[in-house]
Amino acid sequence: MDYFDINLDLSEKDLALKKMAHDFAREKMRPVAKELDQMTPDEVIADGSPLWDFLKEAYELEYHKVLLPDHVGGLGLTPLQIHLVMEELGWGSFGLSVMLGVACFPFYLATMTGDEELIDEFVIPFCECTDPRKIYGCWAITEPDHGSDILGAGEDFFTSPKMRGNIQAKLNGGEWIINGQKSAWVSAGSIATHAMLHVQIDQSMGMAGYGVCLVPLDQPGVTRGKPLAKMGQRDLNQGEIFFDDVRIPEKYMFVDPDFYMEMLSMILASANNCMSTWSTGLARACFEETLEYTKERVQGGKPLIEHYDMKKRVFQLFARTETCRALSRAVNNITMNVSPPPTEYALVAKTTCTELCFQNAHEAIQILGGNGLTLEYNTEKLFRDARATLIEDGNNETLAREGGHILAKDYPKNRDEML
Repeated sequence: MDYFDINLDLSEKDLALKKMAHDFAREKMRPVAKELDQMTPDEVIADGSPLWDFLKEAYELEYHKVLLPDHVGGLGLTPLQIHLVMEELGWGSFGLSVMLGVACFPFYLATMTGDEELIDEFVIPFCECTDPRKIYGCWAITEPDHGSDILGAGEDFFTSPKMRGNIQAKLNGGEWIINGQKSAWVSAGSIATHAMLHVQIDQSMGMAGYGVCLVPLDQPGVTRGKPLAKMGQRDLNQGEIFFDDVRIPEKYMFVDPDFYMEMLSMILASANNCMSTWSTGLARACFEETLEYTKERVQGGKPLIEHYDMKKRVFQLFARTETCRALSRAVNNITMNVSPPPTEYALVAKTTCTELCFQNAHEAIQILGGNGLTLEYNTEKLFRDARATLIEDGNNETLAREGGHILAKDYPKNRDEML
Protein backbone atom coordinates (compact mmCIF):
# COMPACT_ATOMS: atom_id res chain seq x y z
CA MET A 1 0.00 0.00 0.00
CA ASP A 2 1.43 3.39 -0.99
CA TYR A 3 0.65 6.23 1.40
CA PHE A 4 1.26 9.95 1.44
CA ASP A 5 4.75 10.64 2.83
CA ILE A 6 5.29 13.28 5.51
CA ASN A 7 8.41 14.51 3.67
CA LEU A 8 7.20 16.67 0.79
CA ASP A 9 10.64 17.18 -0.76
CA LEU A 10 11.51 13.61 -1.72
CA SER A 11 13.65 13.57 -4.86
CA GLU A 12 13.33 11.11 -7.72
CA LYS A 13 16.30 9.21 -6.27
CA ASP A 14 14.64 9.12 -2.83
CA LEU A 15 11.45 7.71 -4.31
CA ALA A 16 13.36 5.18 -6.40
CA LEU A 17 15.31 3.96 -3.37
CA LYS A 18 12.09 3.66 -1.39
CA LYS A 19 10.29 1.73 -4.14
CA MET A 20 13.20 -0.61 -4.73
CA ALA A 21 13.44 -1.40 -1.01
CA HIS A 22 9.67 -1.88 -0.74
CA ASP A 23 9.59 -4.26 -3.70
CA PHE A 24 12.46 -6.26 -2.21
CA ALA A 25 10.72 -6.34 1.19
CA ARG A 26 7.42 -7.49 -0.33
CA GLU A 27 8.73 -9.99 -2.86
CA LYS A 28 11.74 -11.42 -1.02
CA MET A 29 11.80 -10.59 2.68
CA ARG A 30 8.23 -11.43 3.65
CA PRO A 31 8.09 -14.88 1.98
CA VAL A 32 11.52 -15.86 3.33
CA ALA A 33 10.74 -14.52 6.82
CA LYS A 34 7.52 -16.54 6.94
CA GLU A 35 9.33 -19.70 5.86
CA LEU A 36 12.17 -19.22 8.37
CA ASP A 37 9.67 -18.52 11.14
CA GLN A 38 8.42 -22.10 10.87
CA MET A 39 11.89 -23.66 10.97
CA THR A 40 14.09 -24.69 13.90
CA PRO A 41 17.04 -22.41 14.77
CA ASP A 42 19.45 -25.02 13.39
CA GLU A 43 17.49 -25.30 10.14
CA VAL A 44 17.48 -21.52 9.71
CA ILE A 45 21.28 -21.37 9.30
CA ALA A 46 21.86 -24.79 7.71
CA ASP A 47 23.20 -25.20 4.18
CA GLY A 48 20.25 -25.03 1.79
CA SER A 49 18.23 -22.71 4.04
CA PRO A 50 16.43 -19.90 2.18
CA LEU A 51 18.28 -17.52 4.51
CA TRP A 52 21.45 -17.85 2.46
CA ASP A 53 19.81 -17.09 -0.88
CA PHE A 54 18.12 -14.08 0.72
CA LEU A 55 21.38 -12.75 2.19
CA LYS A 56 23.21 -13.32 -1.10
CA GLU A 57 20.63 -11.26 -2.98
CA ALA A 58 20.64 -8.57 -0.28
CA TYR A 59 24.44 -8.30 -0.58
CA GLU A 60 24.22 -8.09 -4.37
CA LEU A 61 21.68 -5.25 -3.99
CA GLU A 62 24.08 -3.61 -1.48
CA TYR A 63 21.63 -3.56 1.42
CA HIS A 64 24.42 -4.81 3.71
CA LYS A 65 26.23 -1.45 3.44
CA VAL A 66 23.34 1.03 3.68
CA LEU A 67 24.93 2.77 6.68
CA LEU A 68 28.44 3.10 5.24
CA PRO A 69 29.78 6.25 3.53
CA ASP A 70 30.81 6.24 -0.11
CA HIS A 71 34.51 6.98 0.54
CA VAL A 72 34.94 3.43 1.90
CA GLY A 73 32.71 1.80 -0.71
CA GLY A 74 29.36 2.24 1.01
CA LEU A 75 26.23 3.68 -0.56
CA GLY A 76 26.82 7.20 0.76
CA LEU A 77 23.12 7.79 1.41
CA THR A 78 21.72 10.81 3.18
CA PRO A 79 20.10 10.31 6.62
CA LEU A 80 16.66 10.58 5.02
CA GLN A 81 17.53 8.04 2.33
CA ILE A 82 18.87 5.63 4.95
CA HIS A 83 15.57 5.94 6.82
CA LEU A 84 13.50 5.44 3.68
CA VAL A 85 15.33 2.20 2.89
CA MET A 86 15.47 0.84 6.42
CA GLU A 87 11.80 1.59 7.13
CA GLU A 88 10.82 -0.50 4.11
CA LEU A 89 13.09 -3.33 5.21
CA GLY A 90 11.57 -3.17 8.70
CA TRP A 91 8.14 -3.39 7.07
CA GLY A 92 9.30 -6.54 5.28
CA SER A 93 10.80 -8.29 8.32
CA PHE A 94 12.21 -6.87 11.52
CA GLY A 95 14.38 -9.94 12.14
CA LEU A 96 15.92 -9.99 8.66
CA SER A 97 16.48 -6.23 8.91
CA VAL A 98 18.54 -6.78 12.04
CA MET A 99 20.46 -9.51 10.20
CA LEU A 100 21.47 -6.98 7.54
CA GLY A 101 22.16 -4.27 10.11
CA VAL A 102 24.54 -6.28 12.30
CA ALA A 103 26.35 -7.56 9.20
CA CYS A 104 27.89 -4.12 8.77
CA PHE A 105 28.10 -2.97 12.40
CA PRO A 106 31.78 -3.85 13.11
CA PHE A 107 32.81 -2.19 9.87
CA TYR A 108 30.60 0.85 10.43
CA LEU A 109 32.25 1.41 13.82
CA ALA A 110 35.71 0.85 12.37
CA THR A 111 34.94 3.56 9.83
CA MET A 112 33.98 5.95 12.62
CA THR A 113 37.45 5.56 14.18
CA GLY A 114 39.13 6.90 11.05
CA ASP A 115 41.83 4.22 11.39
CA GLU A 116 43.05 3.76 7.83
CA GLU A 117 44.65 0.39 8.56
CA LEU A 118 41.38 -1.05 9.90
CA ILE A 119 39.45 0.49 7.02
CA ASP A 120 41.79 -0.99 4.40
CA GLU A 121 41.93 -4.42 6.05
CA PHE A 122 38.27 -4.86 6.97
CA VAL A 123 35.86 -2.15 5.80
CA ILE A 124 36.70 -1.91 2.11
CA PRO A 125 36.69 -5.71 1.60
CA PHE A 126 33.30 -5.85 3.33
CA CYS A 127 31.89 -3.19 1.03
CA GLU A 128 33.26 -5.00 -2.03
CA CYS A 129 31.92 -8.39 -0.91
CA THR A 130 28.84 -9.94 -2.50
CA ASP A 131 28.98 -13.24 -0.59
CA PRO A 132 27.69 -13.19 3.02
CA ARG A 133 29.57 -16.39 3.81
CA LYS A 134 32.88 -14.60 3.27
CA ILE A 135 32.39 -11.45 5.37
CA TYR A 136 29.58 -11.04 7.86
CA GLY A 137 29.69 -9.01 11.06
CA CYS A 138 28.08 -9.21 14.48
CA TRP A 139 27.91 -6.98 17.56
CA ALA A 140 29.10 -9.10 20.49
CA ILE A 141 28.33 -7.13 23.65
CA THR A 142 25.72 -9.11 25.62
CA GLU A 143 27.05 -11.62 28.17
CA PRO A 144 25.64 -14.50 30.24
CA ASP A 145 25.89 -12.49 33.47
CA HIS A 146 25.25 -9.06 31.94
CA GLY A 147 22.34 -7.97 29.75
CA SER A 148 21.02 -4.42 29.67
CA ASP A 149 23.15 -3.49 32.69
CA ILE A 150 26.15 -3.45 30.37
CA LEU A 151 24.60 -0.30 28.85
CA GLY A 152 23.82 1.41 32.18
CA ALA A 153 26.71 3.88 32.22
CA GLY A 154 24.76 6.24 34.47
CA GLU A 155 24.37 3.71 37.29
CA ASP A 156 26.72 3.48 40.30
CA PHE A 157 27.44 -0.20 39.68
CA PHE A 158 28.87 0.53 36.23
CA THR A 159 32.25 1.60 37.62
CA SER A 160 32.36 -0.88 40.52
CA PRO A 161 35.34 -3.29 40.51
CA LYS A 162 32.87 -5.98 41.59
CA MET A 163 31.45 -5.97 38.07
CA ARG A 164 33.52 -8.65 36.38
CA GLY A 165 32.88 -9.21 32.70
CA ASN A 166 32.37 -12.64 31.24
CA ILE A 167 35.07 -11.98 28.70
CA GLN A 168 38.59 -10.77 29.52
CA ALA A 169 41.40 -9.41 27.36
CA LYS A 170 45.05 -9.22 28.40
CA LEU A 171 47.83 -7.54 26.43
CA ASN A 172 50.83 -9.80 25.91
CA GLY A 173 53.57 -8.22 23.85
CA GLY A 174 51.94 -7.08 20.63
CA GLU A 175 48.87 -9.27 20.97
CA TRP A 176 45.63 -9.30 22.93
CA ILE A 177 44.67 -12.66 24.41
CA ILE A 178 40.91 -13.07 24.80
CA ASN A 179 39.08 -15.54 27.04
CA GLY A 180 35.42 -15.92 27.95
CA GLN A 181 31.94 -16.08 26.50
CA LYS A 182 29.33 -13.92 24.86
CA SER A 183 25.72 -14.93 25.43
CA ALA A 184 23.22 -16.51 23.07
CA TRP A 185 21.69 -13.10 22.29
CA VAL A 186 24.46 -12.10 19.86
CA SER A 187 22.61 -11.43 16.62
CA ALA A 188 24.16 -13.43 13.76
CA GLY A 189 26.49 -14.94 16.37
CA SER A 190 26.20 -18.40 14.81
CA ILE A 191 27.19 -17.34 11.30
CA ALA A 192 29.30 -14.16 11.58
CA THR A 193 32.86 -14.13 10.26
CA HIS A 194 33.85 -11.02 12.24
CA ALA A 195 32.79 -9.62 15.60
CA MET A 196 32.79 -6.16 17.08
CA LEU A 197 33.68 -7.54 20.49
CA HIS A 198 33.34 -5.81 23.87
CA VAL A 199 35.94 -7.13 26.33
CA GLN A 200 36.91 -6.21 29.88
CA ILE A 201 40.47 -4.95 30.05
CA ASP A 202 40.60 -3.36 33.52
CA GLN A 203 38.29 -4.86 36.15
CA SER A 204 39.23 -2.17 38.67
CA MET A 205 37.12 0.20 36.54
CA GLY A 206 34.16 -2.19 36.39
CA MET A 207 32.22 -2.03 33.16
CA ALA A 208 33.90 1.26 32.33
CA GLY A 209 37.08 -0.77 31.99
CA TYR A 210 35.96 -2.43 28.77
CA GLY A 211 37.46 -2.08 25.32
CA VAL A 212 36.15 -2.77 21.82
CA CYS A 213 38.04 -4.78 19.25
CA LEU A 214 37.46 -6.25 15.81
CA VAL A 215 37.96 -10.03 15.87
CA PRO A 216 38.04 -12.33 12.84
CA LEU A 217 36.11 -15.37 14.06
CA ASP A 218 38.18 -17.89 12.13
CA GLN A 219 40.91 -17.57 14.78
CA PRO A 220 42.00 -20.65 16.75
CA GLY A 221 40.09 -20.83 20.02
CA VAL A 222 36.77 -19.46 18.71
CA THR A 223 33.78 -21.81 19.01
CA ARG A 224 30.01 -21.37 18.77
CA GLY A 225 27.10 -22.60 20.84
CA LYS A 226 23.73 -23.74 19.56
CA PRO A 227 21.57 -21.09 17.89
CA LEU A 228 18.91 -19.67 20.19
CA ALA A 229 15.27 -20.78 20.06
CA LYS A 230 12.89 -17.96 20.88
CA MET A 231 9.34 -16.66 20.59
CA GLY A 232 9.74 -13.80 18.12
CA GLN A 233 12.11 -12.75 15.34
CA ARG A 234 12.81 -16.40 14.64
CA ASP A 235 14.25 -15.35 11.26
CA LEU A 236 17.01 -13.55 13.19
CA ASN A 237 19.82 -15.94 14.07
CA GLN A 238 21.27 -15.43 17.55
CA GLY A 239 23.89 -17.56 19.29
CA GLU A 240 26.75 -17.89 21.77
CA ILE A 241 30.41 -17.31 20.96
CA PHE A 242 33.25 -18.73 23.09
CA PHE A 243 36.85 -17.49 23.19
CA ASP A 244 39.69 -19.69 24.48
CA ASP A 245 43.09 -17.94 24.32
CA VAL A 246 42.12 -16.19 21.11
CA ARG A 247 44.92 -13.93 19.90
CA ILE A 248 44.53 -10.75 17.87
CA PRO A 249 47.05 -8.03 16.93
CA GLU A 250 47.20 -5.07 19.29
CA LYS A 251 45.94 -2.73 16.55
CA TYR A 252 42.58 -4.58 16.38
CA MET A 253 41.63 -3.11 19.79
CA PHE A 254 40.35 0.20 18.45
CA VAL A 255 38.78 1.39 21.73
CA ASP A 256 40.45 1.15 25.15
CA PRO A 257 39.03 2.06 28.59
CA ASP A 258 40.15 5.68 28.20
CA PHE A 259 37.61 6.19 25.42
CA TYR A 260 35.16 3.38 26.15
CA MET A 261 32.42 5.48 27.75
CA GLU A 262 32.36 7.88 24.81
CA MET A 263 32.34 5.06 22.26
CA LEU A 264 29.62 3.19 24.14
CA SER A 265 27.45 6.30 23.90
CA MET A 266 28.08 6.54 20.15
CA ILE A 267 27.35 2.84 19.64
CA LEU A 268 24.17 3.11 21.69
CA ALA A 269 23.01 6.07 19.61
CA SER A 270 23.62 4.25 16.33
CA ALA A 271 22.02 0.96 17.39
CA ASN A 272 18.94 2.54 18.94
CA ASN A 273 18.51 4.79 15.94
CA CYS A 274 18.30 1.69 13.74
CA MET A 275 15.84 0.08 16.15
CA SER A 276 13.49 3.06 15.96
CA THR A 277 13.58 3.04 12.14
CA TRP A 278 12.84 -0.67 11.78
CA SER A 279 10.11 -0.32 14.41
CA THR A 280 8.49 2.33 12.25
CA GLY A 281 8.30 -0.15 9.38
CA LEU A 282 6.88 -2.83 11.69
CA ALA A 283 4.31 -0.43 13.15
CA ARG A 284 3.25 0.44 9.60
CA ALA A 285 2.94 -3.24 8.70
CA CYS A 286 0.57 -3.72 11.64
CA PHE A 287 -1.51 -0.71 10.58
CA GLU A 288 -1.75 -1.80 6.95
CA GLU A 289 -2.68 -5.39 7.78
CA THR A 290 -5.43 -4.15 10.07
CA LEU A 291 -6.81 -1.52 7.70
CA GLU A 292 -7.03 -4.02 4.86
CA TYR A 293 -8.76 -6.56 7.12
CA THR A 294 -11.35 -4.09 8.41
CA LYS A 295 -12.31 -3.17 4.85
CA GLU A 296 -12.88 -6.82 3.93
CA ARG A 297 -14.31 -8.34 7.12
CA VAL A 298 -18.08 -7.99 7.43
CA GLN A 299 -19.63 -7.93 10.90
CA GLY A 300 -23.14 -6.78 11.80
CA GLY A 301 -24.06 -6.55 8.13
CA LYS A 302 -21.28 -4.13 7.07
CA PRO A 303 -17.48 -3.98 6.83
CA LEU A 304 -15.75 -3.46 10.18
CA ILE A 305 -14.31 -0.12 9.05
CA GLU A 306 -17.82 1.29 8.73
CA HIS A 307 -18.48 0.86 12.44
CA TYR A 308 -17.99 4.08 14.39
CA ASP A 309 -15.64 2.72 17.06
CA MET A 310 -13.54 0.82 14.53
CA LYS A 311 -12.83 4.01 12.58
CA LYS A 312 -11.35 5.51 15.72
CA ARG A 313 -9.25 2.44 16.47
CA VAL A 314 -7.83 2.24 12.95
CA PHE A 315 -7.06 5.96 13.05
CA GLN A 316 -5.08 5.43 16.27
CA LEU A 317 -3.03 2.76 14.49
CA PHE A 318 -2.29 5.29 11.77
CA ALA A 319 -1.43 8.01 14.30
CA ARG A 320 1.03 5.79 16.15
CA THR A 321 2.68 4.83 12.86
CA GLU A 322 3.12 8.43 11.74
CA THR A 323 4.41 9.41 15.18
CA CYS A 324 7.07 6.72 14.87
CA ARG A 325 7.98 7.93 11.39
CA ALA A 326 8.25 11.60 12.31
CA LEU A 327 10.28 10.94 15.45
CA SER A 328 12.63 8.34 14.00
CA ARG A 329 13.36 10.41 10.88
CA ALA A 330 14.12 13.51 12.95
CA VAL A 331 16.41 11.59 15.30
CA ASN A 332 18.07 9.78 12.39
CA ASN A 333 18.96 13.18 10.97
CA ILE A 334 20.37 14.39 14.30
CA THR A 335 22.33 11.21 15.00
CA MET A 336 24.02 11.21 11.61
CA ASN A 337 24.77 14.93 11.41
CA VAL A 338 26.02 15.65 14.93
CA SER A 339 29.32 14.29 16.26
CA PRO A 340 29.28 12.91 18.83
CA PRO A 341 25.56 12.17 18.48
CA PRO A 342 23.32 13.24 21.39
CA THR A 343 22.44 9.78 22.68
CA GLU A 344 19.35 10.91 24.60
CA TYR A 345 17.51 11.50 21.32
CA ALA A 346 18.24 7.99 20.06
CA LEU A 347 17.04 6.62 23.39
CA VAL A 348 13.80 8.59 23.06
CA ALA A 349 13.30 7.28 19.54
CA LYS A 350 14.01 3.63 20.41
CA THR A 351 11.87 3.46 23.53
CA THR A 352 8.99 5.46 22.03
CA CYS A 353 8.88 3.78 18.62
CA THR A 354 9.13 0.25 19.99
CA GLU A 355 6.37 0.93 22.52
CA LEU A 356 4.08 2.41 19.86
CA CYS A 357 4.95 -0.42 17.51
CA PHE A 358 3.99 -3.00 20.11
CA GLN A 359 0.72 -1.15 20.80
CA ASN A 360 -0.05 -1.40 17.08
CA ALA A 361 0.78 -5.11 17.05
CA HIS A 362 -1.42 -5.74 20.09
CA GLU A 363 -4.32 -3.79 18.61
CA ALA A 364 -3.96 -5.59 15.28
CA ILE A 365 -4.44 -8.92 17.04
CA GLN A 366 -7.38 -7.56 19.00
CA ILE A 367 -9.16 -6.23 15.93
CA LEU A 368 -8.65 -9.40 13.91
CA GLY A 369 -9.88 -11.41 16.89
CA GLY A 370 -9.48 -15.16 16.54
CA ASN A 371 -8.14 -14.72 13.00
CA GLY A 372 -5.28 -12.67 14.39
CA LEU A 373 -4.08 -15.67 16.38
CA THR A 374 -3.94 -18.02 13.40
CA LEU A 375 -0.98 -18.73 11.14
CA GLU A 376 -3.17 -17.80 8.17
CA TYR A 377 -2.64 -14.11 8.94
CA ASN A 378 0.65 -12.27 9.38
CA THR A 379 -0.47 -10.45 12.53
CA GLU A 380 0.60 -13.16 15.00
CA LYS A 381 4.19 -13.01 13.68
CA LEU A 382 4.15 -9.21 13.73
CA PHE A 383 3.03 -9.36 17.36
CA ARG A 384 5.79 -11.78 18.36
CA ASP A 385 8.41 -9.76 16.51
CA ALA A 386 7.22 -6.48 18.04
CA ARG A 387 7.31 -7.89 21.56
CA ALA A 388 11.01 -8.61 21.23
CA THR A 389 11.82 -4.98 20.36
CA LEU A 390 11.01 -3.82 23.90
CA ILE A 391 14.03 -5.81 25.14
CA GLU A 392 16.30 -5.75 22.09
CA ASP A 393 19.46 -3.61 22.18
CA GLY A 394 18.73 -2.81 25.83
CA ASN A 395 15.37 -3.16 27.53
CA ASN A 396 13.34 0.03 27.48
CA GLU A 397 13.40 0.50 31.25
CA THR A 398 17.22 0.52 31.35
CA LEU A 399 17.44 2.80 28.34
CA ALA A 400 14.96 5.25 29.86
CA ARG A 401 17.01 5.39 33.06
CA GLU A 402 20.15 6.02 31.04
CA GLY A 403 18.37 8.81 29.16
CA GLY A 404 17.30 10.33 32.45
CA HIS A 405 20.91 10.21 33.67
CA ILE A 406 22.04 12.14 30.59
CA LEU A 407 19.37 14.79 31.11
CA ALA A 408 20.27 15.18 34.78
CA LYS A 409 23.97 15.46 34.00
CA ASP A 410 24.38 17.76 31.00
CA TYR A 411 21.10 18.95 29.54
CA PRO A 412 20.25 21.32 27.92
CA LYS A 413 23.20 21.24 25.55
CA ASN A 414 24.50 24.24 23.64
CA ARG A 415 23.24 23.74 20.11
CA ASP A 416 26.16 25.63 18.51
CA GLU A 417 28.65 23.39 20.33
CA MET A 418 26.76 20.29 19.15
CA LEU A 419 26.99 21.40 15.55
